[in-house]
Amino acid sequence: MIVVTGGAGFIGSNVVARLAGAEGKEVVVCDRLRSGEKWQNLVHHDLLDIIEPEVFTDWLDVEAPAVEAVIHMGAISSTTERDVDLIVEQNIRFTLDLWDLCAGWQIPFIYASSAATYGDGSQGFEDDPSPEALSRLRPLNAYGWSKHVVDRSIVRRAASGMAPPQWVGLKFFNVYGPNEYHKGPMRSVVHQAWEAAAGGRPVTLFRSHHPDFPDGGQMRDFVWVDDCVELIVWLIEHRRVSGIFNCGSGQARTFLDLAHAVHDALGVDPRIEWVDTPGSIRDRYQYRTEAAMGRIRAAGWSRAPTSLEEGVRRYIQEFLTAPDPWR
Repeated sequence: MIVVTGGAGFIGSNVVARLAGAEGKEVVVCDRLRSGEKWQNLVHHDLLDIIEPEVFTDWLDVEAPAVEAVIHMGAISSTTERDVDLIVEQNIRFTLDLWDLCAGWQIPFIYASSAATYGDGSQGFEDDPSPEALSRLRPLNAYGWSKHVVDRSIVRRAASGMAPPQWVGLKFFNVYGPNEYHKGPMRSVVHQAWEAAAGGRPVTLFRSHHPDFPDGGQMRDFVWVDDCVELIVWLIEHRRVSGIFNCGSGQARTFLDLAHAVHDALGVDPRIEWVDTPGSIRDRYQYRTEAAMGRIRAAGWSRAPTSLEEGVRRYIQEFLTAPDPWR
């Protein structure tokens, strides 16, 4: 069996869909469903079990001999979360406890890091896993900091020799795609732009407050969720590959490109409204991100990234405008 923590969340549920579908794996989900609609992310899939995070480490201690891999996507992913003790408990402590269990039981361990570890990008976006390179990164929020703490701790632990037979941390960039509907204000810009344009409203974009970037010229590495899922499946099949790697498209695109892609997918003329970047985030706003993908390419990953236009088209036409938008 394969365990996916955060398996009812955005990226996690897409991993579950792939593994329980085309791969035909027995899948166990570890997640909290609470009272919202997140359960809908799992409605199409045949699951072996669903485990609450509070009892998961005890469950794994019993079931470990049957576990093929742990795909750890569970975390508090809100960049605006202010309860840092809760972030430490769920993002740092739980991840490192899972690392220790997987090391002891010799279970491959793939976990979600984040491009938020790069902070303002002044140190670039090279996924250099050396302690020296990691020490230079300065995340801008508690979420990014929590992922950075885990990356640095795991690199040290791996160097000590006590490690799972395979371990991978994936620094996800701006992922978009189906099953993110429960994320509220943390939904991708693609989803928020579609919601506005499909409702006949203008898409709202920030004005630029940087002389090198025009309005709408701010850039992100937008990555279609299927590309992330395929990388995870490839890693499961290539157990010689371990380390910390970027997970992005490798190409920065503008928010204006994204807005036009959304309007094109809907077949409507573009309508864009400009607003000032809020003062509370203006001095910490990133104007460009782009994943350096050379290290994972050198490890053998050869899939071409999905273009922004194609990913947005698929998302809107195959999911968002479908009677059943869940994967």
